[in-house]
Amino acid sequence: MSWNEPGGDKKDPWSGRGDQKGPPDLDEAIRSLQEKLSGFFGGGKEGDGSSSGIPPLKSLGFVVVGALALWGLSGFYIVDEGTHGVETRFGKYVATTQSGLNWHFPAPIERVNIVDVKQQRYIEVGYRSGGSDQALGSVPKEALMLTKDENIVDVRLAVQYQVKDAKDFVFNVVNPAATLKQVTESAQRGVVGSSKMDFVLTEGRSEIVAQIKKEIQDVMDNYKSGIQVTSVNLQDAQPPEQVQNAFEDAIKAREDQQRLINEAEAYSNDVVPKARGAAARKIQEAEGYKEQVIAQAEGESNRFSKLLTEYSKAPDVTRKRLYIESMESVLAETNTVMVDVKGSNNMLYLPLDKMIQHQPSIQQPNVPQSTAEQPAQTAVEAAQPAVRTSTRGRDARGR
Repeated sequence: MSWNEPGGDKKDPWSGRGDQKGPPDLDEAIRSLQEKLSGFFGGGKEGDGSSSGIPPLKSLGFVVVGALALWGLSGFYIVDEGTHGVETRFGKYVATTQSGLNWHFPAPIERVNIVDVKQQRYIEVGYRSGGSDQALGSVPKEALMLTKDENIVDVRLAVQYQVKDAKDFVFNVVNPAATLKQVTESAQRGVVGSSKMDFVLTEGRSEIVAQIKKEIQDVMDNYKSGIQVTSVNLQDAQPPEQVQNAFEDAIKAREDQQRLINEAEAYSNDVVPKARGAAARKIQEAEGYKEQVIAQAEGESNRFSKLLTEYSKAPDVTRKRLYIESMESVLAETNTVMVDVKGSNNMLYLPLDKMIQHQPSIQQPNVPQSTAEQPAQTAVEAAQPAVRTSTRGRDARGR
């Protein structure tokens, strides 16, 4: 039997390629695929081998529709509370979706970036808080900076921020955290460089922090970064480690100076009011003495004027009265006992001078009285005889 006759082995005796398979038959491949799909969708073969299931083209349509349905269902996504979804169509911004169930055209047409807008993020400038690949402590390259008075300080900041616009956060800045850190370093060096060292280390901390926060926010808003700076915390501000001991001594000396100043002010506040009160009291006493002297002088003047009037009316009586008053004022403080005697044989049996020493002297106050107000009393006193005599035997008239 020849190689090309029916029933032969179909081997080419010249080329020797009869044992190799030829190119696959396309119709056969399509038929095989249809049979597999028909079996998948419930079709079957009958006894003569002819298929009685779904037609091949209709089965392929079902497959396409099913694939499209699955592809469409893959576009559903859920946005959690506190997050926003940024939809992009072929890389271009389409919309920002809120929390809940949302749908977009599935990939590769549209994509969704989920951004957490409630998360408090933070960056560290000048130090690292620690971690598996980070070292604790200061980062001199970021922390050391120059002040206005040409001193070096070690400043460490912690900046907290959150996303206020998901679209700007995704599209306008490539690396928001790195950008924010660079902006913070720039603002920090600018503010510290315009301040003196003592101001940075002592009373100016709150003002410096507020100014740094404002400058950071202004720059990030100009970049349209979608970042809101919530707080800037000054973790530490101190001189470099090499001069820290000397600086602490200077701080102690300044504190001692301030303490002494406070003590001096406290002593001044205690002494000065007392001195002012004493001075005011002296002034008031002087004013009172002045008024007293003036009043006494005016009273003496008025008394003398009135006495002169009475003297012009009764010179003898007034003269005697003046004499008696003068002697009374002179002898009031002495221990002299004067007795009015009319005979020469009177004897004193009582030691009157000793009795006076043990008894307080009874004196009438030397109150000037106007002769014009008491003319009768003046006349009576002037008419009474002197009842006292000195120890030499003289009476009040000097006889």
